[in-house]
Amino acid sequence: MTPDPRAALRAGLPDRYLTPEDIAAMFSVPIETVYHWRKQRTGPPGFRVGRHVRYDPAAVRAWVARQGERDAA
Repeated sequence: MTPDPRAALRAGLPDRYLTPEDIAAMFSVPIETVYHWRKQRTGPPGFRVGRHVRYDPAAVRAWVARQGERDAA
């Protein structure tokens, strides 16, 4: 059974910015999917630190909450 990403978010995320690899592992999707989400602007909002993409855990939580609201509607 695939772990629920919302449960991981409720349990608490690390006290650091997340990498694309963290996002892929959290949602059990290939890393290519995370990059596709970023390119299409459909996934959690990321930002660049130099040439590296990072994700704010609070923004990831908010994105998951919005997805849940959309699915419930």
